[in-house]
Amino acid sequence: MKAADLSPMLIKNIEKVIKGKTETVRLVICALFAGGNVLMEDVPGTGKTMLARALAASVGSEFKRIQFTPDLLPGDLTGITYFNPKTSEFVFRKGAVFTNILLADEINRATPRTQSALLEAMAERQVTVDGETYALKPPFFVIATQNPVETQGTYPLPEAQLDRFAMRLSLGYPTAEDYIDIITANSAGNAIEELTPVCRAEDITEVQKECEKVYIHPDLIRYIATLAEKSRSSEGVLLGLSTRAIISVVQLARACAAAEGRSFVTPEDVKTVFPYAAVHRLILSGGYRHREGYGMNIIKELLASVEVPTEDWTAGGI
Repeated sequence: MKAADLSPMLIKNIEKVIKGKTETVRLVICALFAGGNVLMEDVPGTGKTMLARALAASVGSEFKRIQFTPDLLPGDLTGITYFNPKTSEFVFRKGAVFTNILLADEINRATPRTQSALLEAMAERQVTVDGETYALKPPFFVIATQNPVETQGTYPLPEAQLDRFAMRLSLGYPTAEDYIDIITANSAGNAIEELTPVCRAEDITEVQKECEKVYIHPDLIRYIATLAEKSRSSEGVLLGLSTRAIISVVQLARACAAAEGRSFVTPEDVKTVFPYAAVHRLILSGGYRHREGYGMNIIKELLASVEVPTEDWTAGGI
């Protein structure tokens, strides 16, 4: 199955539950196709968890949800090795990360020690416990949620954790018309329980391989690198975009192009994914951290100040 065929099928299925958020749903699917992870950050009750569940229900694959709390232990995520007295052997019991789609609900409510248990899984698709390394079966996709306005009993995500997320997205409140659609869809029962899969895990793996082959022109790569370099000299920025951020932008742009049925990346693909791939990776200094929306303003200024190359995007490159 091609990305251009699968993307609209997933969007249509998810929108049976999530109303009026087509662009956000499309970006989540692009992140899935790119092999990245997504952080959904929004106030309570806007549908973050519902979006994750709808995506999992649309893909016929293994899905696990784990509620992050202060007493959650790293072993609950990665698994533990225990001694079985019946067999007199040590046995490894797999944790929640051994799945295809993992919903890390309210990730910032767990301690930094527990949050760090996800780092290896998210970046390298493997888990190491007691010196033994276990590969995670593809596809592996983490979609985490957090509430940005409530700070009591929460632990802010460290920069290393944020850098593992390909995108940070927000749903926002629905419009009045969308509210009506949501109420109507749920009036006859639980709408999400009626969702059926439109693809298999193997289809996602095939699409991910397709996205890796999408052509990107060297000038576009230089354009992305220039954006990253200029981010480090922007006012109020302590640390700019990392190498992982640049790679994420390339992967996401490729997935965006494939979902549109193209075999090559255009500048519009880069502009579409760049804000959501970059904003959470900017580390602001001093009082700039407390200026609401300042990070996104920097991203907009970068996109406006760096000249967009104009080339034939359909030949050469990598």
